[in-house]
Amino acid sequence: MHRLLLLGTGWIAAHHIEEFGQIAGCAIVACVDHLPGRAAAFAAANGIGNFFESLEAAIAWGEFDAAINATPDGVHKATTLALLTAGKHVFCEKPLAPNHADALAMTEAAEAAGLVNMVNLTYRNAPVIQEARRMVQAGEIGALRHVEASYRQSWLVSKSWGDWRVEDKWLWRLSSRHGSTGVLGDVGIHILDFATYGAAQDIVSLHADLVTFPKAEGERIGDYVLDANDSMAMTARLKSGALATIMASRYTTGHGNDLSLALHGTMGAIKVETDGKVSRLSACLGEDVDQQHWRTLTAPDVKRNARRFVDALDGGQNGDPSFRRAADIQKLIDAAFESSASKLPVSIA
Repeated sequence: MHRLLLLGTGWIAAHHIEEFGQIAGCAIVACVDHLPGRAAAFAAANGIGNFFESLEAAIAWGEFDAAINATPDGVHKATTLALLTAGKHVFCEKPLAPNHADALAMTEAAEAAGLVNMVNLTYRNAPVIQEARRMVQAGEIGALRHVEASYRQSWLVSKSWGDWRVEDKWLWRLSSRHGSTGVLGDVGIHILDFATYGAAQDIVSLHADLVTFPKAEGERIGDYVLDANDSMAMTARLKSGALATIMASRYTTGHGNDLSLALHGTMGAIKVETDGKVSRLSACLGEDVDQQHWRTLTAPDVKRNARRFVDALDGGQNGDPSFRRAADIQKLIDAAFESSASKLPVSIA
C-alpha cells in the first residue's frame, strides 16, 4: 500500500482525491494546509486520518511514502525540495516552477535522489492525444510539415465560471505581483506540451508575442494590478524543420476550455480536440487526402497520470510526464517571455 500525503487543500485537491481514490494499492493518509483550520476541515470532509498545518510537521511525522504537491505555483520548489530531502516521491501540479532554472534544480534533485517524480499535465489523460502521437511516430501522416495548436478560454468575457472582477481565484491570475505569469504560464505549459507531445518533436526556435489588454480603470482592482498577459501567439520551428503556430488566450469568446491540435504531413493529417472531458480525433489519410475528407477515429483507453504515478511507485522506474519534461517546457515558456520582450526569435539550446 502506497501512503500519500496531499500538500495543499485548494480547489485542485478535490481532483486528486477523485483520481487517486479510484486506484487500488494507494491511499491519501494525510493532508497539509498552512491556513488555520483548513486542513482539519478538508480531512474531516474527505475521510483523511491525519492533518497538519505545516509541511515540516508532516515530514516530522513521516508516515507517508509519496506526496501530491497541490500548493500554489510559487512554492512548488521549496516544498518539493523539502519532500525530496526527506526521501519522498513527488507528484507535482503544473507548472513545476515559475522559471526554468528552478524547474531544473527540482529535476536534478529528484533524479540525484533516485525518486519518482511526475508533473500533472492533465491533458495527457486524453486518449486522443496518445493515439495522435502513435500515428505520427508510426509514419501514418508522412513527414510532418505544419502544426497548429490552440488553447481557447473566454472567462474574461464570460461569466460561465463566475465573475473575474470580484473573485480572488481569477484576479490573482491577472496580476504578476500575486504570482501570475499570465495565460502563457497558466495554460501555456499545457498547449506547448500538447503540441510537442502530439508531434513527437521538440521546438528548436520560437518567436512569441504576449499581449495584455485593458480591462479596468487604471488597470487595477483593489490590490490586484492587472498586468499579466491575456493572450499569446507564437510561431515555432520543430526539430524536423516543420513550422508550428501556437496560441493561447482568455479572450477567445465562445470557448470555455478548448484545446485543439492539427498535425499536417506529406501523406495525411490528424486533428485532436478536447475540453478535458469530451475529446474527438479525426484524420484525413490515404485516398481521403485527394478529397479533403476527414473521418472520426476511436482512440483506445490509456492510463491516467495518477495511475502512471502509482505504477512508477510499484515498478521503481519514473513515469511520464516527468519533472524533466516539465522543465523542458518551462524553458520554452521562458524563451517566449524573452522573445516577446525583445521582439526577436529565440533559439532553444
